[in-house]
Order: sequence, then structure tokens, then C-alpha cells
Amino acid sequence: MAAAPSRITTDIDWEAPGRQAGYLRAPLSRNTSGWGVVEIPAVVVRGGPGPTLLLTGGIHGDEYEGPIALSELARGLDPAAVQGRVIILPAVNIPAVMADTRLSPADGRDLNRCFPGNPRGSFSEMLAHYLDAVILPMVDASLDLHTAGHSGDSIPSTNMHDLGDPERMARTMAAAAAFGAPYNVIFSGVDEGATLTSAVERRRILSLGTELGGWGRVSIEGLRIARRGVVNLMRHLGIIEGEPDTRQRDGSPGTRHMVVPDRDCCSFAPAAGTFEPRNLVGETVRAGEPAGFLHFVEDVDRPPLRVDYRRDGVLWMSAGPGRVARGDTVAVVMTPYRG
Repeated sequence: MAAAPSRITTDIDWEAPGRQAGYLRAPLSRNTSGWGVVEIPAVVVRGGPGPTLLLTGGIHGDEYEGPIALSELARGLDPAAVQGRVIILPAVNIPAVMADTRLSPADGRDLNRCFPGNPRGSFSEMLAHYLDAVILPMVDASLDLHTAGHSGDSIPSTNMHDLGDPERMARTMAAAAAFGAPYNVIFSGVDEGATLTSAVERRRILSLGTELGGWGRVSIEGLRIARRGVVNLMRHLGIIEGEPDTRQRDGSPGTRHMVVPDRDCCSFAPAAGTFEPRNLVGETVRAGEPAGFLHFVEDVDRPPLRVDYRRDGVLWMSAGPGRVARGDTVAVVMTPYRG
């Protein structure tokens, strides 16, 4: 039986030369519009022969640096300067972007847990399927810009998975080094199989993600790194001319490769409460030291509960300050990558 076609349509001709700006139109029947659609902004810039790079932002709606940086790029990228094709989707999950939420208000789903998707499924499943089945077959490299959103903070970094293939690992790590964030993190998350990154990797396409800040605000430094990193990656791939600028604010010449090899790098909240972190992301921490304290402000005589780090290293991500639920990750520690 043939796979069901996507329900999403567009007037964009992905193969045409020059610059096109338009929308992906995803049907969404709702109380006020039985035949309504959601318009997802899209820009494609095609110049001479070369690779195709997919740039995505706004997979989660409360992560701002990607949509800002990619919208700027989409307005200014000159086809005459491009060798290859750049597909820019600056605000993929536009219902969540407009609502300032991680989950899509269209169906309450996390788009980045819906891949490879389902053309007959809910809004997020339908959108994931379009990206996986229609967009990715055109792509040679993918950069998916994220932050920690409202749920935490992150030191600006690129990230990737351990691909189990020396050639693909070297190629991806070279692209991460060219992007030029302070860190590149090789990690295994709690639930990675249904992410866009995993969908890209299943097709053996070069895949990079980012974490560029969080805590529900636009990170000035994260946005600077995003703007520079996108240009750096296009230079590295030969899509535009120039050499990547990978110099770091601390004077170091380039990216530090790190790893989060297992869940011992994560500290979890054993109860619901108000989490007080004890370190800023980027600081060196040690196993047995407090990652922070859970406060039970609704229980006047209940003392706070200490949550420790379980691994020496550098703090990659930190929750809060704010409310956390039992089982939430409150700290993630990374260690130097040894190859």
C-alpha cells in the first residue's frame, strides 16, 4: 500500500532558482473555521550548484533566538551569493510561537516528539510527517535551532548524537566546530527517537542542533552566536564564500567538544517544589555538591530538599529558578569528549 500523501500544501517551487517566500498551509478545522489552515512561513533561496541546507527554528514556541536569527537571514540572503539551496523555516510550530508555549495549542503535542509523524494524525503529527517525508529528502545538512525555553537555561552550544560511525562523527563534529558555539555536546537525551534530529540522522543527513539559552527570555549572547553560527555553517558547507569565525569571547580559538554519555549526568527532582539552582550554566561542578534545593513554600514547616550533582563536569543545563514537578530534570552536566 502506498504511503498517504501529506495534507500540507504550498505554492513554493523548491526547485526553482532565485528567492521565494511563502507559506506551508496545514489544514486545521476549529470551532471558528471548519476549513481553516495554519500558514507556516517558508523561504527558499537557490543559487548555483551546491548542497541543500535546511534551517529550522521555532519547533518549540518559547525558544526565540532561532526565529529571530532565521527571519533576518531569510530577508537578506542574496541568491547571487549562494552556491546550492537554503530552505529556511524560521517558525515551524507557528501556533506555539504565537502562543509562546513549548507545546502546540493546536493539539497539545510536543512537535519534537512526533517524528516521523503521520499524515492522517493530529496537527503536530501531520507537520512532522511533512518535514520528514517532503522536506528532508531534498536536504544534505540540517541545523535545528533550540534553547531550553521556559523550562531551564543552557550554556550556548551545538549538539549532536553519538552516531556510531567514525566518518559521520568526524563530519558532524567538523560542522559543529565551524558553527563556533562555545561548546558542542554529544548527548543521549531522555526521549530522543522521535525528534527532528533523530529523523534527520535516520536519513544519514548531517544534523546539528543547538541550545542557546532559555529561562523564557531572548539571550543576547545566544542570539549573537546563532547569527554568527548560521553564517559560519554556510561558509563551511561552501554555500557562501568566506571562512568561519570561531573565536570565543574568553579568548579560546574554537569550540570545546563535550559529552553527556548517560543519565548519571542528569539530576532529577524527587518531588514537586520551587527549585533554587546553586550554579550558573557554564560553571564547573562536582559530584556530591548541591545542584540546588527544592523549597516547599506552601508547607511552612517543611525544610528544603537538597538535590546533588552525580557527575563532575561543566553545567550544561539548569532548571529554574521556578516550579518543577517530580521527575523533572533540574541539572545536566557535560564532560570533555575523549573520542
